[in-house]
Amino acid sequence: MGLRISKDIKLLIKHALKEDIGRKDITTDFILSKDKKIDAIIICKEKEAVLCGLDIAREVFKTLDKNIIFKTKLKDGDILRKNKIVAYLKGKAKKILTAERVALNFLGLLSGISTSTYRFIEKVRPYNVKIMDTRKTLPGLRELEKYAVKVGGGYNHRLRLDEMILIKDNHLKVKGGINNLVKDFKILRRKLSKGIKIEIEVKNIEEFKIAEKLNPDIIMLDNMDLASIKEVVKLNRKKIKLEVSGGVSLNNIRDIAKTGIDMISIGSLTDSVESIDFSLEVL
Repeated sequence: MGLRISKDIKLLIKHALKEDIGRKDITTDFILSKDKKIDAIIICKEKEAVLCGLDIAREVFKTLDKNIIFKTKLKDGDILRKNKIVAYLKGKAKKILTAERVALNFLGLLSGISTSTYRFIEKVRPYNVKIMDTRKTLPGLRELEKYAVKVGGGYNHRLRLDEMILIKDNHLKVKGGINNLVKDFKILRRKLSKGIKIEIEVKNIEEFKIAEKLNPDIIMLDNMDLASIKEVVKLNRKKIKLEVSGGVSLNNIRDIAKTGIDMISIGSLTDSVESIDFSLEVL
């Protein structure tokens, strides 16, 4: 799996470099000669990780100097072990060392997300359930973070608000409760463009019963306990797709998957991820 380096991603990389460098890297300017060339490697420092962000890392170095050689035999999605060499670099020392931190930051963050996703996937491997992300992403990095979820084996929920209707608890509060949604639901169906799905969030079994009558494409069970989830699965006579969200962890996800629900969305895949430790070492 590879990432297409779009115009927006190139702008993001340029902004990240500008943020990190400022006017110039005064350390390398003072210490190193202009034409000094080096060989270097990027290695993984973690016991196990799922690699993600190779194309981004390469683009960071190439943005500062298109003549930097960046070679790798790996691809995004590969499993890494400690001290695994991820890439070889050759080029001007000043440019490689100036780009180092930004490249490793992208690589560490994205590999952290793909690794976290993979760990959840492994927990539910025997069950027919999709592990999905949310919109709890760092501003400006959503496209990359959701790409990392896919690299780890997960699925993307909506990327933007214009992709689907998701009626959440605050919408229902403003509306005056889920019962007040019934009246407008047929109108909503008629007005929607073809292909746009509707999802309704519910917090208990009574709300589920009302939502089921509306026959949306998906019903989200928000922060329900395991017994309630099991009951909803039994009550779901229309076989509407069911998504569980809230309070999901590596400790309980297998029990949730066993209930027979279709999707589990997990905010922690992106909003509280631990970066993977990579190091650039000059040879």
